[in-house]
Amino acid sequence: MSMIGEYLIILWGFLLIGLMGIGGFFMFRKFLKKLPKEDGKSNMDWEEYYMEKTRHMWKKEEKELLEELVSPVPELFRDIARHKIASKIGEVALKKKRKKITEDVLIEGYIVATPKRDHKFLRKKLAEKEIDVTPYEIYFE
Repeated sequence: MSMIGEYLIILWGFLLIGLMGIGGFFMFRKFLKKLPKEDGKSNMDWEEYYMEKTRHMWKKEEKELLEELVSPVPELFRDIARHKIASKIGEVALKKKRKKITEDVLIEGYIVATPKRDHKFLRKKLAEKEIDVTPYEIYFE
């Protein structure tokens, strides 16, 4: 076998190991989200609970606003991000005992659900939508 062939096989082996490691990392993260907490429910169970409890509270305008706010997320992760953020918005709405999802509840839940590292992008998106973030500054901290 030639020297180039041997190097290609070695390179292919490292590539496979690397790809399997990346896939394993994401599967492990999903496994951790499914582990039950002290209350007996996992993070994913709570997300589903809040989605089901608040599904009827969403109006067309709020769904469209959520879609626009989620648009900077890479398409590969957008569905997961939308689900997680929508469940957090539902949690905020239920805690505030709201009958429907309003823009203020949506923005508050979106800020709370967004990781701190992405707050800069969120502020930029809210500025593009001409939404004043001053009332929501406490949630950015």
